[in-house]
Amino acid sequence: MEEETEMDLEEHTPSPPQLNRLGIKNTIQTNFGDHYVFQIDYSQENSSLAVSLSSNSIKFYSPTTGQYIGECNGHSGPINHISSTGPSSPCLLYSCSSDGTLRAWDTRSFNQVSLISAGADQEVFSFSFGGSDDNLISAGCKSQILFWDWRNGKQVACLEECHMDDVTQVHFAPGCRNKAVSASVDGLMCVVDTNGNINDDDSLEFVMNVETSIGKIGFFGEMNRKLWCLTHIETLSIWGWQDGKNEVNFQDARSLASDSWNHDHVDYFVDCHYSGSDDRLWVIGGTNAGTLGYFPVNYMGGGSLCSPEAILEGGHLGVVRSVVPMSSIDGGHIQRQGIFGWTGGEDGRLCCWLPDEPTAVKRSWISNSLLYMVKLHNFFTRLHGPE
Repeated sequence: MEEETEMDLEEHTPSPPQLNRLGIKNTIQTNFGDHYVFQIDYSQENSSLAVSLSSNSIKFYSPTTGQYIGECNGHSGPINHISSTGPSSPCLLYSCSSDGTLRAWDTRSFNQVSLISAGADQEVFSFSFGGSDDNLISAGCKSQILFWDWRNGKQVACLEECHMDDVTQVHFAPGCRNKAVSASVDGLMCVVDTNGNINDDDSLEFVMNVETSIGKIGFFGEMNRKLWCLTHIETLSIWGWQDGKNEVNFQDARSLASDSWNHDHVDYFVDCHYSGSDDRLWVIGGTNAGTLGYFPVNYMGGGSLCSPEAILEGGHLGVVRSVVPMSSIDGGHIQRQGIFGWTGGEDGRLCCWLPDEPTAVKRSWISNSLLYMVKLHNFFTRLHGPE
């Protein structure tokens, strides 16, 4: 077990108020040597953070203390996707890799408990559980969409005509578990009906053409009827996935975001975050120096990107790969701790962001694989406008 050590904090002078948003607290920073963070996944049931690394391993940490819990090893290639969402025990984490496998890990013993192989020459880029009983697993494997019955590991279908290039994303629709949406480097998003016999002739419902390589997609809006789509050239578009209609297209999303703040130019987008309680969507943009901004997306009418409502600055030294906003988790110990979220990036740092609370405990932890101490840094939280 890695040791936890209390350290002194370095004082940091708050920046002047910007965009009527101000807050300051500390970030917990960790380092994994020469390896960087691919993705962070939070399991509310287990109250743990799973962190996939470029070392082909998955490490687990407490989301409230940052304490190292354990790790899973077994993949022989880059881990492209991890998720704690699945049909089995809440103590399982699922992963897929360029080694052509999908695996399930017991997060209590950190042992592998299931394995599905897509083939020795395959790469698995994304996966999702769905179907009528959530035991159907779909995965993007090079240019194919493969389906298995998770209970017995048997492959039940292979769609070869939907895409012509690597399938970067596959997601079953929330609330409509027999519909899956795939996205690819070929610029296409495909809606697939998994009812009955899944095949190329009958299952493809329609295709949405984004016209450039797609990086990430996600569902949002009332009844999850909309899709946001981020591309590898940093454009953002909004779609109605049930009718295939393109509602808003931000071809100049980086410039729009850059013009809305006084920090460095926005170089890339990490992800989108949606709040269902107030029907709001944010796109999370970052600079090569590691500063992040939460930019509200107005997707009505012609659409617009607004000034950032939160700025996470000073935690990272390079490109940020993953953001987990704990503010979206209702109740529980996380919220009582006041944790805003966690981020991980190519600088090998895992940072915890806290809002400004005078009574917050000022402590950090370090070990032979966690090399950076906590410092005070800025992050700007949304206020309700000027008085």
